Amino acid sequence: MTPEDLAKLTYLRRARDLIDREFAKPLDVPTMASHAFMSPAHFSRQFRATYGETPYNYLMTRRIERAMALLRAGMSVTDACMEVGCTSLGSFSSRFTEIVGETPSAYRGREHRAVDLMPPCVAKIRTRPSRYEMSRIQEALAMAAD
Repeated sequence: MTPEDLAKLTYLRRARDLIDREFAKPLDVPTMASHAFMSPAHFSRQFRATYGETPYNYLMTRRIERAMALLRAGMSVTDACMEVGCTSLGSFSSRFTEIVGETPSAYRGREHRAVDLMPPCVAKIRTRPSRYEMSRIQEALAMAAD
């Protein structure tokens, strides 16, 4: 890796750390890009090339991940939506369903006893939402239905 590549990666990590830390605040791509010292378009391309998803998708995944924890703790769907920085309940529910594979209400109503018994570091890894995993599950279900 060249020194320029390392510097670029350092700047991208600064922006990713911003998303991880400030996910509940209003964040847009220009704000994230400014933390990486890049233009918004260049930042979006570099972020996707480095992390495999767009900055916005990464932000929404972090928000959904936190919302999952809040819903497991018994918080209402509306309160969880607002707590993680989403302003539209409809958009939040759609994105939650897309990523997790079930509606926020269904997720909240389901038993999460196993997660409660896991050490927090394990629970964080095991409950992390994954678009890739959801697409594989949806493909398997579609093939089974045929």
